[in-house]
Amino acid sequence: MRVLLPLLRIGWGCRAGAPVAARLPRVASAGLGPRRAMATYCTEERGQPPSPGYRLFFKNEAGHYISPFHDIPLKVDSTENLFNMVVEVPRWTNAKMEIATQEPLNPIKQDMKDGKLRYVVNVFPHKGYIWNYGALPQTWEDPHQKDKSTNCCGDDDPVDVCEIGSKVLSRGEVIRVKILGILALIDQGETDWKLIAINVNDPEASKFHDIDDVKKYKPGYLEATLNWFRFYKVPEGKPENQFAFNGEFKNKVKMAFALEVIKSAHECWKALLMKKCDRGAINCTNVQVCDSPFHCTPEEARALVQSVPSSINKESNEEEQVWHFLGK
Repeated sequence: MRVLLPLLRIGWGCRAGAPVAARLPRVASAGLGPRRAMATYCTEERGQPPSPGYRLFFKNEAGHYISPFHDIPLKVDSTENLFNMVVEVPRWTNAKMEIATQEPLNPIKQDMKDGKLRYVVNVFPHKGYIWNYGALPQTWEDPHQKDKSTNCCGDDDPVDVCEIGSKVLSRGEVIRVKILGILALIDQGETDWKLIAINVNDPEASKFHDIDDVKKYKPGYLEATLNWFRFYKVPEGKPENQFAFNGEFKNKVKMAFALEVIKSAHECWKALLMKKCDRGAINCTNVQVCDSPFHCTPEEARALVQSVPSSINKESNEEEQVWHFLGK
């Protein structure tokens, strides 16, 4: 009988405890192509949000702890435009949750700044994040590599995804998405790509194939997305964010632009996992990329998780819900 660690809450990728399954290929090597297999990922919480000690760890179908950054494959199968997305922030929420790239096994945690938990502000008329927000696994925007289209280096994170489907997803879900387009945010001189995608299991997914379909079936959504990224840091006293291509959403089909960005970020991730580039503070510990020098055994991964303090920090600093109105 399996004994659970104290103060852990286990769920299948969602708060309600409902199962979340996806067809995900297993990858034995960063240099090998995917093999089809059924895989189900679940999540396990340590601590309680909102608190600095909260962590959301991932497990595979065998019950082994894994990294959502390194061990979940990028591609679902050989289909050109079908990718796995790790949901970090459910729509309408404010807590800035993200894959902890600098921690072993990269659990999801809430970002902190100056000793305080970070939240995105409500900028009228938007409440928190206006999409389900997350990242593509096995991608990395290299901070030492200048992007030829933006002339700026990467932001040292996986590629971000804005999922625009009709459902509010849950933190830790691993879903299959098809890419519709991409926006090039320039954040403090770094390239921070924002993919626009939709969950393939969304009831409306069959209508969406490209960025033009977003304009057609969700009028105003792209404009709201552009404004959200432009203004969300202004209430903190920071300047408006800038964009490459004058804020144009690059079309997936024309020159396969978005897919090329993903491919490039995946190649950067491969170099990262194979110790062929400067990884800085990125933690590359993984369980399933067997020829990576950072590979560890399931037993070692479990020991890493068990070393994380399980106590609940009761002195949480949840942000008050304040609305900001920005003048022109």
